[in-house]
Amino acid sequence: MVLRVLRNLFIAAGVSAVATGLISLVWKLIGGGDLPLHGWIALSLGVLGTVVLAWVLMGLAFKSSREGWDDRVDNTLDPGRPETDHDADRP
Repeated sequence: MVLRVLRNLFIAAGVSAVATGLISLVWKLIGGGDLPLHGWIALSLGVLGTVVLAWVLMGLAFKSSREGWDDRVDNTLDPGRPETDHDADRP
């Protein structure tokens, strides 16, 4: 199981690296400007930060769903709203 996940992770990283290289090559061929070192650093940190943020938020969503935090919401401050999803199905 772990080896399959790692294999898929390495495949995804490889595909991303190849795609980035091809996009970079096409950018050079069409006469796009060079990106200075600080630009590459900023771009890399931005991409890394976005991926980490998405990973953490999806992890929290899965954790919340798995542990039932969504089912225990207190709707007492919104009287027009049913207490649970099952109450909404009743006439």
